[in-house]
Amino acid sequence: MAGQGARKHRATRSAQPGEVEQHWYVVDAADQVLGRLATRVASVLRGKHRPLYTPHVDLGDYVIVVNAEKVKLTGRKREQKTYYRHTGYTGHLRSTTAGKILEGPHPDRVVRRAVRGMLPTNALGRKLLRKLKVYAGPAHPHAAQQPEELRIA
Repeated sequence: MAGQGARKHRATRSAQPGEVEQHWYVVDAADQVLGRLATRVASVLRGKHRPLYTPHVDLGDYVIVVNAEKVKLTGRKREQKTYYRHTGYTGHLRSTTAGKILEGPHPDRVVRRAVRGMLPTNALGRKLLRKLKVYAGPAHPHAAQQPEELRIA
């Protein structure tokens, strides 16, 4: 191939698991729009903010979301957005609105569900979801990890 001008082939670099140091970030969900918050959190969990992003490798960081009960829903989603679950028995499909969940004992589930919908539905997605910590109030038990504040534009 010397006569045709040999081209140098430069392969795309794939990151290896454990190659990147993982950070902890804390996000205040108070007065943040749910969808915009969830997309930013999912992107950080996935590792898309890194220059060495590799789709099939967990390069993401840990994310702590506080004040999940104060998240904002636009329009009439608080009354109209419906979440479904099935008990496992025939005909036992249960539904509830976003407002009832936010006012109930587990308001963190609204944020967790929104982020889960933006992650891949496979083993990698389940692994990434374990790196998401959501708390209804302003306190969290992860001070020892020294989380940095993650700005949501």
